[in-house]
Amino acid sequence: MPEPEDRARRVVVAGASGLIGAALVDDLRADGVEVTTLVRRPPESAGEVSWLIDGEPLDPDVLAGADAVVGLNGASIGRFPWTRGYKHTLVWSRLTPTQALARAVRELGPDAPKLVSASAVGWYGSSPGEVLTEDSPRGDSFLADLCGEWESAAYAAGDAARVATLRTAPVVHRDGVLKPLLLLTKLGLSGPIGSGTQAWPWISLDDEVRAIRHVIDHDLSGPVNLTGPTRASANDLGFALAIRMNRPYLLRAPVWGIRLLLGADATEAILTSDQHVVPAALEGSGFTFRHQTVEEAIAAAVPAAD
Repeated sequence: MPEPEDRARRVVVAGASGLIGAALVDDLRADGVEVTTLVRRPPESAGEVSWLIDGEPLDPDVLAGADAVVGLNGASIGRFPWTRGYKHTLVWSRLTPTQALARAVRELGPDAPKLVSASAVGWYGSSPGEVLTEDSPRGDSFLADLCGEWESAAYAAGDAARVATLRTAPVVHRDGVLKPLLLLTKLGLSGPIGSGTQAWPWISLDDEVRAIRHVIDHDLSGPVNLTGPTRASANDLGFALAIRMNRPYLLRAPVWGIRLLLGADATEAILTSDQHVVPAALEGSGFTFRHQTVEEAIAAAVPAAD
């Protein structure tokens, strides 16, 4: 795939301390791209700008001259249980930063950078048997509603703004979707979650970063599914991890027990949700994946057991 002639020269990143944000910043800087990070503390270097500390709006001049601003803020959906208070945190931690970025982009007008705003495959809800593309409708769940509000906040940048929303799948990484599974697998306690046949969207961290850069450099707009190119079930992921760690995959976790432990919203949105989400916009624009299967993604993320 030929590289675009006009690659990004300066990118502003909000949420740079997270798994995806930190990897994106490192990758951009390794290629000589100037990166400004928005931080919620006093700046410690010339490449940092404080924001969202004192209630003041983000100064649009911080974004002026950048090719793109990437918003990756949001409290982890992998923290359980989702109490009423934590649900508020999930919402606030996404909407407030996104609204601030959209406001600054809107105020800059036609000279504003492209706004690349995080979202999630949770947009689609559970849709057994369906193939979900960017044109598929929004689902009916707490997480789907959250993603709807999140994307609406980004599009408030205005009709003239260039906006892309990243409907990201759980990232196959030791600090991503694998984090709660690694200990269980190491202890020999892993096994099917419910039936285990539900489709679980996934993406490797490497391809996540490459896809975000592709969205920027190829000027993709609208929703973009950031998911791996091949379907994987919960069993496919869990079994591949067990094989990689040379551990058994036997103990089935009943849905009723998961609901009791984690709550209905978290269980249905993440663990038992059935979503075959395909990266139609990415592949249609010429993106090629480094990791084609969930097994390849796990092999890249987890050292093989001796």
